[in-house]
Amino acid sequence: MSSKPYNVAIIGYGLSAKVFHIPLIAVVPEFNLYAIVQRSPKPNDDAEKDHPGVKGYRSSEEMVKDSEVDIVVVTSRPDSHFHLTKTALEHGKHVVVEKPLTHTHKEAEELIAIAKKHQRLLTVYQNRRWDSDFLTLYELIQKNALGRIVEFETHFDRHSPEISPGREWKTQDIGGTVEYDLGTHLIDQVVTTFGMPKRITAFIETQREGRPTSDEDSCTILLHYEGMMATVKAAVISPEVEQLRFWVRGDKGSFKKFHLDVQEDQLKAGKKPGDARFGVEAEDRHGTLTTIQNGKISRQLYPTVEPVTYMVFYSMFAKALAGQGDVPVKAEGASAVIRLIELARESSQSGKTLDV
Repeated sequence: MSSKPYNVAIIGYGLSAKVFHIPLIAVVPEFNLYAIVQRSPKPNDDAEKDHPGVKGYRSSEEMVKDSEVDIVVVTSRPDSHFHLTKTALEHGKHVVVEKPLTHTHKEAEELIAIAKKHQRLLTVYQNRRWDSDFLTLYELIQKNALGRIVEFETHFDRHSPEISPGREWKTQDIGGTVEYDLGTHLIDQVVTTFGMPKRITAFIETQREGRPTSDEDSCTILLHYEGMMATVKAAVISPEVEQLRFWVRGDKGSFKKFHLDVQEDQLKAGKKPGDARFGVEAEDRHGTLTTIQNGKISRQLYPTVEPVTYMVFYSMFAKALAGQGDVPVKAEGASAVIRLIELARESSQSGKTLDV
């Protein structure tokens, strides 16, 4: 590892920076929160007041010229990701980008080429690879506990008939639409588990009443594999006491899980990795495993695996910087997910199933 911590500069000071990056950077000793780019601080929202000793910048252009900055974390709106990441790489910085990496596969491939040219590391914050429920399911699949998988459903449903305050920007940026926002996480989990599908069929729509059709807030995306169908689903009209998260069926058993991973809510509440019971799920939120034993179908509660937490993303990145392994999420994988999203949009608009 480096003898001194890597200086990290964050672009943006919204929910992503405050909840998903700064608390994790703070608990990984290889990193030092050095600077934050915040264009318009307010009396009750000022990065420099919240983090005394951290250098404040008003523009990313000024920040990337600082030779003390080793790593740039891009947490701004998706429509800025390509330009800001390109600029940081060309100034010799390693870069972490919030998902989605870019709006287009072409832009993503260009960033990959720039990173290679300048010999800089580029990674994408697909943190939900380290959701404990996903890791539990992944473990079951690797153990062949479900047998040959024929259906894989991954959901991110909510009952949110009105746009939450402060989230209106998502209606103004294609990167804020459901397929680029939540869909990026869900598709990434599927591709991480099974690789790229053969075909894709998508239905992308607006469920909120009175909103223009361009405000794409819900989707059902079918990823066709040989002998298996993966369904990626996100909805904003879903009045349920418990929201379905996973339902996976195989010829030896099935796994069903409700509720989202607890880490996001805990981070929003001010907890961080290392705190007591961080990432630990209550028993009443565990999933159920149904199996066939001696010709009879039986069901049991299946404990969620012990959390590794989102901190693993930055721990892996520190090792990659030291030449001790790959980045936590390869940009090539994130680029492939963007390509699937482009195809999903095309499928939805044309009403056709498309080859990948």
